[in-house]
Amino acid sequence: MQKKLVVLFTIVLLAFVGLTARLILINEESGEQYKKQVLSQQAYDSKTIPFRRGDILDSKGTKLAVSEKVYNVILDAKIMLSDEKAVEPTIAAVQSELGIDGSAIRSRIASHPESSYYVLKKQMTYEEISGFKELQADKEQGTNIKGIWFEEEYKRRYPNSTMAADVIGFTRSDNQGLYGLEEYYNDVLSGTPGREYGYLNGDAALERTTIAAVDGNSIVTTIDVNIQSIVEKYLKKFNDEYKDNFEERNGSNNTGAIIMDVNTGEILAMASYPGFDLNKTKDPESLIGMPMVDELGNKTGEYITAENLAAMEGTDKLEQNFNALWRNFTIHDTYEPGSVAKPFTVAAGIDSGKITGNEFYTCNGFLEVGDHKIKCHNIYGDGTINVAEGIERSCNVVMMHVNMATGKNTFIDYQHIFNFGLKTNIDLVGESRTASLIYNENTMGPTDLATNSFGQGFNVTMIQMIAGFSSLINGGNYYEPHVVKKIISPSGATVQNIEPRILKQTISPTTSEIIKEDCNLVVSGEKGTGKTARPAGYMIGGKTGTAETLPRGNNEYVVSFMGYAPADNPQIAIYVVVDRPNVRYQDDAKFATRIVRNILTEVLPYKGIFMTEELTDAERKELEELQIEIMTPIAPEETQGDTEEGIEGESSENGQNSIDNTENEGNTEGTGGDGENQTDTTPEVWKTFPIDPETGYAVDPNTGELVDPETGHSVSGEAASPSGIGGALGVPQGDSTQDDNSPF
Repeated sequence: MQKKLVVLFTIVLLAFVGLTARLILINEESGEQYKKQVLSQQAYDSKTIPFRRGDILDSKGTKLAVSEKVYNVILDAKIMLSDEKAVEPTIAAVQSELGIDGSAIRSRIASHPESSYYVLKKQMTYEEISGFKELQADKEQGTNIKGIWFEEEYKRRYPNSTMAADVIGFTRSDNQGLYGLEEYYNDVLSGTPGREYGYLNGDAALERTTIAAVDGNSIVTTIDVNIQSIVEKYLKKFNDEYKDNFEERNGSNNTGAIIMDVNTGEILAMASYPGFDLNKTKDPESLIGMPMVDELGNKTGEYITAENLAAMEGTDKLEQNFNALWRNFTIHDTYEPGSVAKPFTVAAGIDSGKITGNEFYTCNGFLEVGDHKIKCHNIYGDGTINVAEGIERSCNVVMMHVNMATGKNTFIDYQHIFNFGLKTNIDLVGESRTASLIYNENTMGPTDLATNSFGQGFNVTMIQMIAGFSSLINGGNYYEPHVVKKIISPSGATVQNIEPRILKQTISPTTSEIIKEDCNLVVSGEKGTGKTARPAGYMIGGKTGTAETLPRGNNEYVVSFMGYAPADNPQIAIYVVVDRPNVRYQDDAKFATRIVRNILTEVLPYKGIFMTEELTDAERKELEELQIEIMTPIAPEETQGDTEEGIEGESSENGQNSIDNTENEGNTEGTGGDGENQTDTTPEVWKTFPIDPETGYAVDPNTGELVDPETGHSVSGEAASPSGIGGALGVPQGDSTQDDNSPF
């Protein structure tokens, strides 16, 4: 027995010695090769797991931005070359199923045989790679396919392409947000990447440890895609109508529109033209027709054409022009508001107790302030009218008298109360600071006080104006404008509700009612300047505006209309601004009021707001063609006067060059006080002027100046004042809208 045990022990010992010798021999001959294979396998099985960026939804759940899983095709040359029999079958499968050139793979593995990671193709969909994966899984063919794997990631996609591009923004290739909500809520939308580790355990078995990715939260916006699409449709329609009309450029430098809930501050729609495709943010075709900027972002005075666009290819100048395209006009660009500022002027005077609102003033077409003769919109004069009629007719002279009564310090205080010079803090990236673009007690003189009364001499943004105006007509509550109302988790649970915030009381409810009544006259009054903004079947209120850009006398204007509906109980406010319409005579607010009318004609029935006004046959036909439900039964024969009366119902309010440095030519001082029996006795001489068949405007036979045949508003800009007078502080000469490279 002992001998047997010795023999067995000797045999086992010799076996171990033999195995040890064999292992030493293998390690000597092929140890490095096996080591590389193990390490390669470990690297192969260790990877980052991408998170899914949260969605952006409209107020009703429609997806505005989503992240879809895509796949990068990865070449592991080391694994492929480890089995020479697999090289050609793998290349053939990649070429046939993934559409990747086989010669590129051969070139890569020849030049980098040790490479374990090389991206052959990016962001393929599952449908595009499914055929290859089936081959990989096949028991026979799959054994000869090696060294190709798929890296998962997410691609941002915008289902509606151009819709709400200014609001949404977009993402870079690294999944970080740029502009709009994508940038402002980047931390909310972003998640945390996970990690999967592969390693060999003590038994030489492959183990995996996975740390799951945490997906980003989604945001629910206040945007209603139906209202947004209506707004964008009519901005594009305006551009289509006026593109290349007078010059080779877009229908305007910019056309912007905002619709806001006056009782919550929610932005229901926000858009500007030109826009861009969020899925193709660098499509150069989107730039054609825009004002050109140089390498520093300064406007050159030229417009982008196909010819000069080709010359910019690959330059910093091209990048700057894309930046100009991507910026949100409605919150970034600043401009002199013009006559839409007049309700603010009257509100400050009444709310401070400086005026009652019942005062009468006489307008003879201008008012002398210091050494300047400041013109009214109506160079023939509006006669003796009260404050409400001053807003109805948009009389500059009445507004100047109101501001003189209010006083410099009180006026400046109310500008801050209305949030001029301050950010609204809307939850979007790129809102401009305007603190240096308004006057203070040390910089405002008598002339500045006069011109500020009708919106000349200080700069604002669109979002500032509509937020402040909403407070004028909702009882005085200033709501912080906002675009997001809820943040939700990947599972759909509510993370945070963003409630409306009242930041301050701007005016009293009593003053608000007076302002609302005055603004209603702008649309419903016999001599209102905003008649053409009224949609069929509804009564609205609002205020028209025109502002001449710098330098004065350049005959370039920003025209606008700020309105609300319904007139008696405002629910929504709308603001449309047209920056330099592409026409010969730009000084005409109808370019804005017609857009407002078109938008509200569709938006108000969609909102379920009932009609209050009788419809003409023409209006009924219009609604039928648009397939819009008539929200209240009205007999066809019971029609009001035709809308023709309002078709030419407004034009310029500020008088294209309000200040003239000529010698005084007589006193036009207004009469303050409540003169109930004072009436307008000024003859409407412009109604006797001949009509220019080309433009439709009346022609003053004495001066040749073109005027609106209904209101007498000058539109031709013939009588220019010295440049720069009444200009906004800090605004570069040559453009009243803020320069693209401005720090403000």
